[in-house]
Amino acid sequence: MKWTGTKRMWRETGAAYAFLLPALFVLALFIIGPIVFAVFLAFHKVQLLGTASFEFVGFDNFARMAHDTRAKIALWNTVKYVVIVVPCQTVLALVLAATLNAGLKGEKFFRIVYFLPTLTSSAVLTLIFMWMYNQNGFINHVLEAVGLPTYNWLGDPDVALNAIMIMNIWSTAPYFMVIYLAALQDIPDSLYEAAELDGANAWQKFWHITIPYLRPVTSFVVIMGLIGTFQLFDQSYIFSAGSGGPNNSTLTVVLLIYQYAFKTLGTMGYAAALAFALAIVILVATMLQRKLSKEESLY
Repeated sequence: MKWTGTKRMWRETGAAYAFLLPALFVLALFIIGPIVFAVFLAFHKVQLLGTASFEFVGFDNFARMAHDTRAKIALWNTVKYVVIVVPCQTVLALVLAATLNAGLKGEKFFRIVYFLPTLTSSAVLTLIFMWMYNQNGFINHVLEAVGLPTYNWLGDPDVALNAIMIMNIWSTAPYFMVIYLAALQDIPDSLYEAAELDGANAWQKFWHITIPYLRPVTSFVVIMGLIGTFQLFDQSYIFSAGSGGPNNSTLTVVLLIYQYAFKTLGTMGYAAALAFALAIVILVATMLQRKLSKEESLY
């Protein structure tokens, strides 16, 4: 009987791995394999044109970052982008969700309208905003009509990154709005009814019931926002035609990685090292956010 049970266990285990094998193969081929190869590249000077060569350089690629002026600019632009976009898109998403959850007329219509930017391709949205940001475009016409100063949105180094921020806050907030809306509809009505009996007004109910109840959701939204914003690439690439201009004002870390990997000869290994450095930054930022959210949940 014991041998029969062991045989059955091995048969079930083998069947389970047989079903898992296709997924494990895809995982190894497209995720684990590229990561291992990227680790290999990060410690080598790579030449891929002609006869491929891999020269081991140890930690030289990582040490090079400390002396790379463009890497520092890209990191600063990325951090500035993250610090501004993540809070703004989070607050806007919460405001939109709370507005829709208030039971306004036409809620379904506005929900669809708000969510439309999320369904649109990022590249298409960027091209639309490039037309709107043109010096003779829609935005400058509106600013001029209300007596406000116009801007050279795409050509002014002081404004170009802000233009990308505005576009991304507008286009990403609806996605998080849906998450907040689901969480808001999950809050028990009895909590608000009890608060009303205690004489709480709308703002007090929102601050003392809604916000604390949404803390786990807010933590998720912020973490997803951090991961997404640190990886800004396509909008910056399209806005600047891949250069990160004007004057490196839209240069991000991911765009710099792309330039070193595919636009500069012999720097594929350095690009891999930059990618790992960015991954570490994202990991640290995410862990800090998780730690802060856990500390807040204690109160």
